[in-house]
Amino acid sequence: QVQLSESGPGLVKPSQTLSLTCSVSGDSITLNYYYWSWLRQPPGKEVEWMGAITYSGVTYYNPSLKSRSSISRDTSKNQFTLQLSSVTPEDTAVYYCARDEDAYYSDKYYYNGRHWGQGTQVTVSS
Repeated sequence: QVQLSESGPGLVKPSQTLSLTCSVSGDSITLNYYYWSWLRQPPGKEVEWMGAITYSGVTYYNPSLKSRSSISRDTSKNQFTLQLSSVTPEDTAVYYCARDEDAYYSDKYYYNGRHWGQGTQVTVSS
């Protein structure tokens, strides 16, 4: 049974870079053709897909966040990381990592099944 766990600072100051890590157990981020995603849910809003890194290390991003986002991975630790630069209070949200099945990116991101981490609250405030 795969388990995903997000970690990182709960409070980030405006203009700084947010960095979150997703630790994966019970599966390998380099196998099985899965995509590994970052998502977020601001208060009172819908869940937003931010981007993903594939089993082979290819990255895809939500166009609205692409200029500020970077997803990378450490295969030795079975972890993948999100960096979001120049944050503002509008980036305050619960951030999730997830494993996506049957995923691909064409004109937009598609997937057929998702296993979520528990989420972590990030607040952007001075």
